[in-house]
Amino acid sequence: MAGRLMHAVQYNGYGGGAAGLKHVEVPVPAPKNDEILLKLEATAINPVDWKIQKGMLRPFLPRKFPFVPATDVAGEVVHVGSGVKSFKAGDKVVAVLNTLYGGGLAEFAVAKESLTVLRPPEVSAVEAAGLPIAGLTAHQALTESAGVKLDGSGQHKNILITAASGGVGHYAVQLAKLGNTHVTATCGARNIDFVKSLGADDVLDYKTPEGATLKSPSGRKYDAVVHCASHIPFSTFEPNLSEYGKVIDITPTASGMLTVVLKQLTFSKKKMVPLLVIPKKEKLEFLVNLVKEGKLKTVIDSIYPLSKAEDAWAKSIDGHSTGKIFVEP
Repeated sequence: MAGRLMHAVQYNGYGGGAAGLKHVEVPVPAPKNDEILLKLEATAINPVDWKIQKGMLRPFLPRKFPFVPATDVAGEVVHVGSGVKSFKAGDKVVAVLNTLYGGGLAEFAVAKESLTVLRPPEVSAVEAAGLPIAGLTAHQALTESAGVKLDGSGQHKNILITAASGGVGHYAVQLAKLGNTHVTATCGARNIDFVKSLGADDVLDYKTPEGATLKSPSGRKYDAVVHCASHIPFSTFEPNLSEYGKVIDITPTASGMLTVVLKQLTFSKKKMVPLLVIPKKEKLEFLVNLVKEGKLKTVIDSIYPLSKAEDAWAKSIDGHSTGKIFVEP
């Protein structure tokens, strides 16, 4: 592939939104010793992708400009580095690309062997590409932060999931119901039936007065909240939490981090817990297997060709997707 060019979408600086994305021809990347070259079949857009462009993680991300965004990909192995043992050309896989370097909005990308998983034929490229960041965030929030056991064992827990029709939220509802839980979920009116179909026991329309209070229709106090929405203060959650209830914030803000510190300083039993997802190969394999077994599904909001990647970007920024948004080369 040396010297061959590919179509990619990049941005050259912070800001600009969808209009800041530029279609370019760049060299196909070469895999290092522990890397795999993939011909991409599907790439998922995550809110963190455009938040990086917006400058919300500067000066850490991106590492340099120009930057080809997106990290959640599925594709076919074209070539492997000399140290790669688990994959060969022709394998169908799903991978999480290095956040520092991105690369997902392109025809080809390189992935680390350590963050690449085989994709069985029962799982489509799009279904698999939705899993890495969104699925792993939901999994980590429920299993590590909330203490839910996904085999159905363990103590019963009452869980609240906000923005339950979105990327992380729709996975969180399904995963939570694999455990011994009662799930209350919030979403807009148009998605109430959809969220119920995912398994939620109670669904609140967040725009109604009752929904805005987050109070459980069945009068339950929440042991944990998987907080996928934004602009909800801790004071709204607090009266609805059980004695040791916690709010797991998947998009921590400055004000949210202040709440975390204040709750620790005052030795509060009720806590705000920030979550930073740490992708792990074995967890991604677990999620792929759940999809294969029909226990978890990736809901597709929309699919755009790479030539219209800016439309997918704008749809994600708009913030009202149901499930996941994808780009296909």
